[in-house]
Amino acid sequence: MDDAHLERHLNPRIAVPDFEVHLADYAARSAGSRDRLDAVLDLPFGERPLERLDVFPAAAAGAPVQVFIHGGYWRALDKSDHSFVAEALVPAGATVVAINYDLCPAVTLDRIVAQTRAAIAWTYRHIGAYGGDPERLFLSGHSAGAHLAVMALLEDWPARHDLPPDPIQGVTAISGVYDLAPVLRLSVNDDIRLTAEMAARNSPTLRPPRRALPMLLAVGAEEPAGWTAQTTGFRQAYEASAGAAELLEIPGRNHFSVLYDLADPETALCRAVLEQMSLA
Repeated sequence: MDDAHLERHLNPRIAVPDFEVHLADYAARSAGSRDRLDAVLDLPFGERPLERLDVFPAAAAGAPVQVFIHGGYWRALDKSDHSFVAEALVPAGATVVAINYDLCPAVTLDRIVAQTRAAIAWTYRHIGAYGGDPERLFLSGHSAGAHLAVMALLEDWPARHDLPPDPIQGVTAISGVYDLAPVLRLSVNDDIRLTAEMAARNSPTLRPPRRALPMLLAVGAEEPAGWTAQTTGFRQAYEASAGAAELLEIPGRNHFSVLYDLADPETALCRAVLEQMSLA
């Protein structure tokens, strides 16, 4: 497809003209969540100012841990915009960790991938102090955050972080981008500054994880076909490499509204995440 057509399919801010309404709603919901839930905010996992994470502890000790990674095409948004994802998970018995990372163009995507993995390693080592069970560590992410969650499965945890080989017990990837080659042709790449080599080494569709684990891939039914193809393409690659992946297409949801379902215990997405953690 030509570049204009590609932009409509793979740039969510073009596909969803009222995206700013959703982002404002994210922020408002998140402020309310931080008021209602116990929270330990801005814990450092590194030395850079944005290398921080928030913990929303479950009421009971020994809780499974859900690490959430925000989206924004690696160039926008913040963990503080996404506190609302804890609204349904914490009352159900999960400890939720929302992580931050530096944004392009201040850093490269390679650096963001490394920061995400460092945050996960910090969580494994320290979450016991906040009531979480590091042996029940799950990842979720939305959009670029879904990409980062899947990329974490490619890490050599013993060599780079002195952790067990398989610290992650399950992944929920929501409306992710997994083949980065088309991003080279999008306007967002003015900020991301991907090269062909960087896109190739950070494309899990091209380098799928080889470990089978609970893998839930969710996408909104109202997303453009090009974006949905990112999910189905990765699913095919993952199943050929590792094992089965569940695909959940959510009716009536676009790229931004799909995330609301994670915060609603009555939705199929939230129920599936809780089931993955053995909380439903």
